[in-house]
Amino acid sequence: MSPPLRLEFVMSAPSLDHLPDTRAEVAVVGRSNVGKSSLLNALANRKSLAQTSKTPGRTRLLNLFEMADGTAVVDCPGYGYAQAPKAMQAKWQAMMERYLCEREQLEMILVLVDGAIGPTKLDVQMLDWLRSLELPHTVVATKADKVKASQRDRRQRELAEGCHLHAGDVVWVSASARTGLDKLRDLVRTWLA
Repeated sequence: MSPPLRLEFVMSAPSLDHLPDTRAEVAVVGRSNVGKSSLLNALANRKSLAQTSKTPGRTRLLNLFEMADGTAVVDCPGYGYAQAPKAMQAKWQAMMERYLCEREQLEMILVLVDGAIGPTKLDVQMLDWLRSLELPHTVVATKADKVKASQRDRRQRELAEGCHLHAGDVVWVSASARTGLDKLRDLVRTWLA
């Protein structure tokens, strides 16, 4: 079993310029309500490290969680649905794009996709954008527990195809059922090493 990531909340930054230096970082992106905060809590094996909310779009800043070795995980604002004016959403998007493009410490971008519904148009746009800029990224399918066992193989193939990947390239996890967390923790440690 892989031990939990010992993440500690450091700060919420309104822009790249406000983030402190770290040794290396992994960013977490995904549409609103995909389960970013729940996954961070599960990876750290803590209930309220990252604030979860019933209302999508609550993450509005770059939330930095650091480990003792100076490496970090950054939770980015969700894209898509959020109860906020379009101008504010555009501001979040610009902030996130600048962080993803300009942060030198960034080693990997985790793109969270809802495993139960598959990639949305926004998820595909995000993946196309990351590929066009040749930014390192990995697709993580969340909510694996919501997929019936009888449909799992088909769903894994369809989700991978929707993301233009091979089935083995997608990491499947469930924060609530605690599945796939060991594999993802090991990957995060490898990227940050």
